[in-house]
Amino acid sequence: MIIYLKDKHTLIVDDFEFKCCVGKKGKSKRKIEGDKKTPIGLFGVENLYYRSDRITKPQTKLRCVKINKKMGWCDDVNSSKYYNKLVKNKNKIKQEKLYRKDNKYDLIIPIKYNFSKPIKSKGSCIFIHLTKNYSPTAGCIALSKKDFLIMLKLIDNKTKINIY
Repeated sequence: MIIYLKDKHTLIVDDFEFKCCVGKKGKSKRKIEGDKKTPIGLFGVENLYYRSDRITKPQTKLRCVKINKKMGWCDDVNSSKYYNKLVKNKNKIKQEKLYRKDNKYDLIIPIKYNFSKPIKSKGSCIFIHLTKNYSPTAGCIALSKKDFLIMLKLIDNKTKINIY
């Protein structure tokens, strides 16, 4: 299955069209760290990470990982070892904390952009996550919780996302 980001407000999954939001500065083929753009291309999806203290394990074929207080995603361009990877909270490296006070990361799926052999400064932490108000993101794609839960029932670990 392929998920299509039709435009900056529409995500197509199977026969469903979901309202979404993307990076504040739109989409780009030349993504760089911190540019607030969503990368263009065809990418795989990773595991589902979820806050088990807020949400019961959703129905999905993706591998599910409970988010804990020590989890982060490295966005430190000076860390070639950890850049764009899941990390335990380390004070020495810059990271996006996954255990947040708001609900944006109650459900997240990392998009496999700049993923297997990450190139520093090319961009990190590109997620599909939750939104309540559809305001622009820092480069991720965000959906309502209701739509996210529907999407989870349709996708699996072979799913790709086509951002164009």
